[in-house]
Formats: sequence, structure tokens, C-alpha cells
Amino acid sequence: MTPASFFPNVSRETLVRLEEYAALLAKWNPVINLVSKSTLPDVWQRHMRDSAQLWPLCPKGARLWVDMGSGGGFPGIVIAILAAELAPEMRVILIESDQRKATFLRTVAQTLGLELRVESQRAEDVPPLGADVVSARALTALSGLLPLAQRHLAENGVAIFPKGQSAAQELTDALELWQFAVTKTPSETDHQAVVLQIRDIARA
Repeated sequence: MTPASFFPNVSRETLVRLEEYAALLAKWNPVINLVSKSTLPDVWQRHMRDSAQLWPLCPKGARLWVDMGSGGGFPGIVIAILAAELAPEMRVILIESDQRKATFLRTVAQTLGLELRVESQRAEDVPPLGADVVSARALTALSGLLPLAQRHLAENGVAIFPKGQSAAQELTDALELWQFAVTKTPSETDHQAVVLQIRDIARA
């Protein structure tokens, strides 16, 4: 399958940006280990499309998207690329404490001409950002994500967390300490995974 088959509804400029990002990822990965080497041949399904499926869950009119623990840029860089075309008024902030990965993220942003900010520190150390959307992919369990989401979300914001087959157990564990409203959306890339949309986060 071609990259265009994974992203049939975006402009040529957006597709070129995604292809350039994939090339940069392949170039830097042997040095920094941004993603598992075994997943690179399937980068469009495993990482690009898996990240892009979060975009339709973004509330209409959202102005600030914060991605925590961005690593190699999933989903944050993909979201920034899509936002450049589909919501140019949106700001994107990536939080990544690993300095080498943060350097990679800044290099991607500069190379692709993306207007985004990289915070190279831990999410709990970044001053509250008041985001409309907070995301994280493979950062930590839900119980660890919720205090970070609560810190950085605006009052009516939503946290969007893709989760694998451990999602049900993570929800059970999190509800021992937290109260929240959750919506589950089946993953488009893994039949055992879901995407959680979480609002109204408060200590139990």
C-alpha cells in the first residue's frame, strides 16, 4: 500500500510532509531508537495511521493540543502535520524529556516547516498549559496519565489516550483513585485496542 492509501483525504502538501517525516524517522532511528526497529517497515499503519485516528476525536474549535511523552513524534508530529492543513489556528506543544528525542522533534518541525513548540522536560515539571486536548501514546498506565492530564487540560478539555488490550484493567485501576467520564472508540489499527476520551477528571 502507498502512503496515499493511508491518507486519502489530505492535500499533496500534507502527504509530502508525512513522507518527509517517515524518511527522517528512518534516518534517525538507528542512532536514537525512536521506535522499535521491527515496526519501521510498517510505519504507515503501525505509527502514522494509528496516530492520525486521534484527529477526528478532537473537539471542534480546539486551539491547543498538547502531546505528552512525544518520543519519536507519535501522535504529536502527525497531529501537527494534519493541523497545519485542517486547523491552522491550532497550536501544538510536544513534551519530551529525553534531550536527544527533543532535538529530533525540533529538527522535524524545522525541516517540515511546522509551527510547534517542544518542551524538553517532564510533563509534571511543565507549568500548566490549559490545553483543549492532551494526548499520550505508550507513555504510562492510565493511573499515571490522569494527574498529568488534569495538570495540563483546560476546564472543558479532553484527554485522548490510545490503549491496547490492557485498557479495561487500566480503567479499573484508575477508578480506585480518580473520577472521570470516559468514551471508548475502537482502534482503527488494532482490533484489541481502543482510544479513550476522558473528561471531567477529579480525585476520587
